[in-house]
Amino acid sequence: MQISINGTVHDVKATNLDELLSECGYTTDRLATAVNETFVPRAQRSTTELTANDRVEILAPMQGG
Repeated sequence: MQISINGTVHDVKATNLDELLSECGYTTDRLATAVNETFVPRAQRSTTELTANDRVEILAPMQGG
C-alpha cells in the first residue's frame, strides 16, 4: 500500500504504525509519531491501523550542533 512518510510516498507492507516503524528501520522508542496530523502516543502505535494514502510523520531527536 502507498502512504506518505514525512512528505514522501512509500510502498509499505506494514498494516499498523508499530510495524511501519520497524519496516522503516526505526529502532528507538524515542520518537514522536502522527498519522493524518493526529499525534499517536507510543502505547497506541501497535493498535493504530494504517490505510492507503495515510500521511505519517515521524520525528526522532538528533544530536549535534
